[in-house]
Amino acid sequence: MTTKLVHFLLVFDHAEGRLVHQQPYDASEVAVKAYFEMEQRHRDDANIEIVLIGSDSIDTVRMTHANYFDGSVAISPHLVGI
Repeated sequence: MTTKLVHFLLVFDHAEGRLVHQQPYDASEVAVKAYFEMEQRHRDDANIEIVLIGSDSIDTVRMTHANYFDGSVAISPHLVGI
């Protein structure tokens, strides 16, 4: 039995210390296009981190990338003052 892969586009704002966008995509081509567009939209904002993660479910992503969801991502001292 194969598990369907879903792509999750996550946008984390380090200045706010929180996930500001989360979107699932079934089609990899659509996901990659959305990722590229989000990168272009935020290309001048060093506080924004954009990731595209493939997984079987958002629950798995919440476990493997918990730092984006549980508030444990602290504002990086390297980003302060940028």
